[in-house]
Amino acid sequence: MASTSGDAPTGRPESDLEPAVGAASVEGPNEGAKPRLEIEYCTRCRWLPRAAWLAQELLSTFETDLGAVALVPGTGGVFTVRVDGAVVWDRRAQGFPEPTAVKRAVRDVVAPGRSLGHSDV
Repeated sequence: MASTSGDAPTGRPESDLEPAVGAASVEGPNEGAKPRLEIEYCTRCRWLPRAAWLAQELLSTFETDLGAVALVPGTGGVFTVRVDGAVVWDRRAQGFPEPTAVKRAVRDVVAPGRSLGHSDV
């Protein structure tokens, strides 16, 4: 069905379209937004599985504290974790991270003072 002028691509008038369930409101940069976490990993080193696993661990722990978790392909042996652009873990300086160490570093930025339970021991 071809859409007519004023119709959305679905063929329904734009006024009939409802926002997606759970759609976030559009805000300016960092206005009330939750932090964005990025894990940059080396594609040549094939570190995607490690980055994805760490992303899963961080999402499980900080599911209500983070606005987004992104996997960022890189090269040159990079494995870096950033929160809103600030480096919280860099493999070159600190070695490969244990999840609990990264969770503490992320917690200190996104939820200072929060207990991580057994990870704080």
